[in-house]
Amino acid sequence: MLKRIKNLVGTVCLALSCLAVVPNSAFAHGEKALEPFIRMRTIQWYDVQFSQDKLAVNSEVAITGKFHVAEDWPSSVPKPDMAYLNVSTPGPVFIRTERYLNGQPWVSSAALKPGGDYDFKIVLKGRLPGRYHIHPFFNLHDAGAVMGPGHWVEVTGDAAAFSNTVKTLGGATIDMESVGFANGVSWHGLWIVLGTAWLLWWVRRPLFLPRYKMLQSGREQELITPLDKTIAKGILVVVPLFVFGAYALAESQYPNNIPLQTALDQIDPLPPVVNTSLVQIKVTRTEYHIAGRSMNMVAQIHNLSDQPVQIGEFTTANLRFINPAAGLPAKDQGDTMVAAKGLTVDDAQPIQPGETRTVRIAAADALWETEKLEGLFRDADSRMGGLLFLYDAGGKRYIASVSTAVIPKFD
Repeated sequence: MLKRIKNLVGTVCLALSCLAVVPNSAFAHGEKALEPFIRMRTIQWYDVQFSQDKLAVNSEVAITGKFHVAEDWPSSVPKPDMAYLNVSTPGPVFIRTERYLNGQPWVSSAALKPGGDYDFKIVLKGRLPGRYHIHPFFNLHDAGAVMGPGHWVEVTGDAAAFSNTVKTLGGATIDMESVGFANGVSWHGLWIVLGTAWLLWWVRRPLFLPRYKMLQSGREQELITPLDKTIAKGILVVVPLFVFGAYALAESQYPNNIPLQTALDQIDPLPPVVNTSLVQIKVTRTEYHIAGRSMNMVAQIHNLSDQPVQIGEFTTANLRFINPAAGLPAKDQGDTMVAAKGLTVDDAQPIQPGETRTVRIAAADALWETEKLEGLFRDADSRMGGLLFLYDAGGKRYIASVSTAVIPKFD
């Protein structure tokens, strides 16, 4: 018996010690929750950069980058006719001060066009000190959030020094951190008191079994007294009148106001880049080798440019596979999931101008498994999508969007 007690105490101590070292920062924001085919074949992020890793309270960090809206949009996912770009953070640790899409200030949701490319910029202002992992992401109507690459950002300074003041249409300057706080507390308190009083009015009398017996004996008319009806009628009249009166008072006090916006912006994609049409790629077969954690593609590449080109990178669902033979830097800020030597091509020779070549491309790394993308072949829609980047000797980049069915290989 004593031995069992000691074992139990030891188990409890071990559990408490484990809880003591659990970090208080959020390490992920659900980027692995969506099915692989949605993450790979909807919003394809690239060139995402964070202007700085460390900033003080009241200072700003800018997130910039581009994304491609996949042509092979999954049939089971609603079209991106309504999408909203935001930033995922572990709580209100930043405030968003600016947001642009293709250089245009952007407030509402927008309709995205499959096959189009867009660039974006989001400016955040540091609010609470700490170290946070943040992501740009798109909320797709009826589909969920498609996360972009994440990055660690540290905010230093004193939280009490944070300032968030704006000027109203009437010329007054207000603090957004405290304006309307007392009014909101008062309204919540009013409805809590009213609701509690109405609840207690009915709870004060016998409940459940006594009332059930009265119903069974045909005395249901006695359950609601004339006073109950009078009070209910009074509430039915007084509450709407009070609400409309408060609304009229607020309108007279703040005659100039801007309501919440519900418009749907129509922002055209970036103009087509000539480079994207100079190198044409068609993937004819794709296999995922489960044991080797490798996505193997057979692609036919037709080089219509006047320079030799070489495959340098493959990216999908925020994973980046770099071909070391191309001599390209990973351009990793420390958070992007990069396999610096994860991309190999069976023929390393550059593809000459006017040449059409069939190559075998392998994107291999444990990231397929750790990011829960290896389950693609278990989805109802076992197709993968991504972006292939090719480069010529001068560093010019050619981008091709690829999509194909995936065949699992178990050997």
